[in-house]
Amino acid sequence: MKVIGIDLSGPSNQKDTVMAVFQVKNDLLEFEEMIEDASDERIISGIMAAASMGDVVIGLDAPLSYQDGGGDRPQDKSIRQFIKHFGLSGSSIMPPTLTRMVYLTLRGMALTRRIMALNLLEKVRIVEVHPGAAIGTRIGSKGLDHVLLYKREFESRKAILEWFKTNGMLDLPEKISQSSHQIDTCAAALAAWHWADPTKQPKWHWNTISPEHPFEFCC
Repeated sequence: MKVIGIDLSGPSNQKDTVMAVFQVKNDLLEFEEMIEDASDERIISGIMAAASMGDVVIGLDAPLSYQDGGGDRPQDKSIRQFIKHFGLSGSSIMPPTLTRMVYLTLRGMALTRRIMALNLLEKVRIVEVHPGAAIGTRIGSKGLDHVLLYKREFESRKAILEWFKTNGMLDLPEKISQSSHQIDTCAAALAAWHWADPTKQPKWHWNTISPEHPFEFCC
């Protein structure tokens, strides 16, 4: 099984979109490739290439639906309350229709609908993920400061990279610590792996889906 993590940015900001491809091997997640400055077309072609070799799980860091009338979705409220118990900031969970989020939501919805239109859903599974929560709910209290600082601090990104290596992720290149977007795409893959693998489980999981909210959400 291939596991793909995607840290998505808005449609006019491809330079901050990163996609990482992993292979599940011997109950570990083996790094294969990282694609930076990823356009929609590059993401689609990467997914199609992975699907040609077997099952694919995609963890996508972006809202994949919105609440009719605006504001929080029920899943946004749930994960916000959950992560506060780990000392994480609930402000990292923003309503999909918030002004600063709406273009990201637009791209996330458009991209997933394109993937669905490929008729690959018997081989490709998609889950919405929150990378910061995926790290923060697993790393423990000693690593909490790094979770709160890794968006800004190189040393915290280095610490999280080393933590990835001790938590089932193999062959990660050192350059991943250069950018929080690269850290997030690896965390997106970690959350998706734990969601999809029957021997594991996510830390938090919203499994209620509907035509309005067609994808599960986890960390």
